[in-house]
Amino acid sequence: MTGTRPSRQTPARRRSHRTIAARRRRLGWWGSLSLAAITAILAMLAWGAIARRLAPTSNTSLTRFDTIIVLGYPQDSDGNPTPIQLARVTEAVHEYERGVASRLIFTGGADRNRFVEARVMARAAQAQGIPESAMFVEPEARDTIQNACYAVRIMKSHGWRSAEVVSSASHLPRTGLIFSGLPLEWRTHAAPPLGPEPAAYSSAATAFETLKTVRYLVWTRQMERCEP
Repeated sequence: MTGTRPSRQTPARRRSHRTIAARRRRLGWWGSLSLAAITAILAMLAWGAIARRLAPTSNTSLTRFDTIIVLGYPQDSDGNPTPIQLARVTEAVHEYERGVASRLIFTGGADRNRFVEARVMARAAQAQGIPESAMFVEPEARDTIQNACYAVRIMKSHGWRSAEVVSSASHLPRTGLIFSGLPLEWRTHAAPPLGPEPAAYSSAATAFETLKTVRYLVWTRQMERCEP
């Protein structure tokens, strides 16, 4: 009985099989790396979302404060208040008129263009009837950590110990995380938009702030320290 001879692969076919096997190994390695990267990104986003949900809004039961801190936001390229910036100023003015505090600190430097955010906001507040003697301008801060730190420096120089912090609603969770480490009594207060906002805009603002919260948790709170 004649046996079947085993087939012999040509050198070219063996090289082809080895190439396919190597490609499969590479794809497996890249697939594992990609999966790990996606998992890490999702975990950090979840961390940021949870941190925002659990962020403090106050560390005091006070209803009257030494000052109101208004966090900066960029004006337009001509130096006019943008809707978000004006909304923060307007709400701070309302809080001043309600007797929450008898003075305001506007904080924010020239971050996006040559105009200083704090000065633009102070002019807008003065146009709404706030006397110049009740306003204090902090013109150097470039981010929220510096907003908080430099504003508290002004407070310490005057012996003030408490503040209401006014900003946009989407910004306040990260603001609360930052202010929770500072030596003062505080609460946050949301500035409502001046008009209707599309749902897509609100969702985009929340998503952007979630990313900035992740950056704060992972990087800036360790690397950007400020002693008020």
